[in-house]
Amino acid sequence: MDIRRHIEALIARVRDGKGTVPSDVRRAAMELPEGALYEKVARHAYRVTDEDVAAAKQSTSEDEIFELVVCVAIGQAKRQYDAAIAALEKA
Repeated sequence: MDIRRHIEALIARVRDGKGTVPSDVRRAAMELPEGALYEKVARHAYRVTDEDVAAAKQSTSEDEIFELVVCVAIGQAKRQYDAAIAALEKA
């Protein structure tokens, strides 16, 4: 099984597929999350609180928040996967 092909297919679908948030914004969220909630999701997801989500809801709909959180999480997972593969190849 070629896991890399599946990862790229997942990323393409989330980034470019049908959604509430424009694909360029989803792409940016995958690469460099901006905003307190999204930065926290990328760096310390276990620390996200209801208050973080409530603050994001002041300017963003729940559907948009969900889409962006998924994008941020997948982007971070891809970076971690790439780093792990690079370390394995180096070893």
